[in-house]
Amino acid sequence: MSHFSQIKTQIRSLPALQAALTDLGLPWQSGSQEVRGFRGQTQTAQVVVPQENGYDIGFRWNGTEYELVADLEFWQQAWSVDRFLNKVTQRYAYHAVLQSATEQGFQVQTTEQQADGSVKVVLQRWRS
Repeated sequence: MSHFSQIKTQIRSLPALQAALTDLGLPWQSGSQEVRGFRGQTQTAQVVVPQENGYDIGFRWNGTEYELVADLEFWQQAWSVDRFLNKVTQRYAYHAVLQSATEQGFQVQTTEQQADGSVKVVLQRWRS
């Protein structure tokens, strides 16, 4: 019986996901990797966050998005699973917005962390 859980996300950009994990200070490995679980069980994921206890957190492409894959009984992060996903998703959204804005010719003017934890980004695009 598998102990792995799959949690859907709205994460679709691999570079933005990797940047989000880096922002949060989480070590990650890229490329098709094995996510280690209970009793030697594994799942394949494109991004793996190793944990000190030998059980990993993975992000696996399911054809639509990168879903989180992990054996939640062995979760060993500073945050709960929900808080972890909220933090990753917020940083992911920030990087996805910057990526999209850059592709459309915008430049970042300012980035401010707000008191409520949100991030305010001011973009600018010059037209000739």
